[in-house]
Amino acid sequence: MADLPLEVIVDILTRLPVRSLLRFRCTCRSWRSLIDARDFIFSHLHKSLETSSNSLVIFRQNSDLYAVNFDTLDEAVEVVHPIMCYGNRIKVLGSCNGLLCICNVAEDIALWNPSIRKHRILPLLPVERRPESDASLFAARVYGFGYDSFSDDYKLLRISYFIDLHSRTFDSQVKIYSLRTNCWKTIQRMPYALCCARTMGVFVGGALHWVVTRKLEPDAPDLIIAFDLKYENFREVPLPELGNQNFQMDVALLGRSLCMLANDQNTRVDIWVMKEYGHRESWCNLFTLTQSPELGSLKSVRPLTYSSDGNKVFLELDERKLCWYDLKNKVIIFIQIPRMPSLIDGTICVGTLVPPALESKIDKQQQELEAKKERDAFLSEGFKLVL
Repeated sequence: MADLPLEVIVDILTRLPVRSLLRFRCTCRSWRSLIDARDFIFSHLHKSLETSSNSLVIFRQNSDLYAVNFDTLDEAVEVVHPIMCYGNRIKVLGSCNGLLCICNVAEDIALWNPSIRKHRILPLLPVERRPESDASLFAARVYGFGYDSFSDDYKLLRISYFIDLHSRTFDSQVKIYSLRTNCWKTIQRMPYALCCARTMGVFVGGALHWVVTRKLEPDAPDLIIAFDLKYENFREVPLPELGNQNFQMDVALLGRSLCMLANDQNTRVDIWVMKEYGHRESWCNLFTLTQSPELGSLKSVRPLTYSSDGNKVFLELDERKLCWYDLKNKVIIFIQIPRMPSLIDGTICVGTLVPPALESKIDKQQQELEAKKERDAFLSEGFKLVL
């Protein structure tokens, strides 16, 4: 290895899983400095996303989390998370670049990288006050977590949603957390009604996505809205030509594409993907599931990711079953993973070295100074050996 050019060594290391890199980090000071460097962390993340490798599937059951290596799907291993649990329940609010955002019923929130076992507890938020109307009731709260590449910042959005029972109107309070500033701020309200309160924001194309409607009417059509993390505003996402509107809509992330599910009374589900984000004409009906004795009811269908060759889709059905859908042969292949919990709530998490914190300019300057000292000491020692 000592005879290889540095760029070759870096290219090899960026292709390895985090577990191996953490071991290699302990071999010598120069490798530790290399693997800890921000540029290397970014290169490893980019390579993992580009090749769809180093992925974990995180499954949740009540207050427990289990990790499964997606490349092998061999065994579910319980992982110790950093959140205290009250009421025996934990939520996964989102996953981005190897960071999981999790919370408990007391709404203690943590950003956590399970691969390097580091976390950060977010500042507490006070309980929101209801709108002025006495008839306004708290209806739901959803979160969305993602990365703003423009400001190099991770952001968490919280939407609290209220309904006025008398006038059948709604209101919302929206707050956003910035990892770079480590604080929350209040922003514009969301002018839509949430349709599916259990769905956390789906992060695609620099924005978070939910299914909403414009008014509280049974026949009001569903919409997909996006919250742009750069400009911090809401916008509507163009939908495909769907014809019949008598279905329940949901959104998901599939690969790197926005995915829409149209569920027709739990008997048929059409899975659509937007191949070019923001372009309505790029919507494609990827495949359709229909009710059968093998599948049972299609009350809940969640696509999680593609296989490594892109020919199959990994699905979660009714929070109890896992299966592959073969896109070419149009068949279902059920999966049994040892030690899996009976109830499943799966999230894809890329194995990365990304820390749940961002460097300040002072931190970066200090790291560069220490790296220079180590490099100078290494070169000085080398010259002594030669002499």
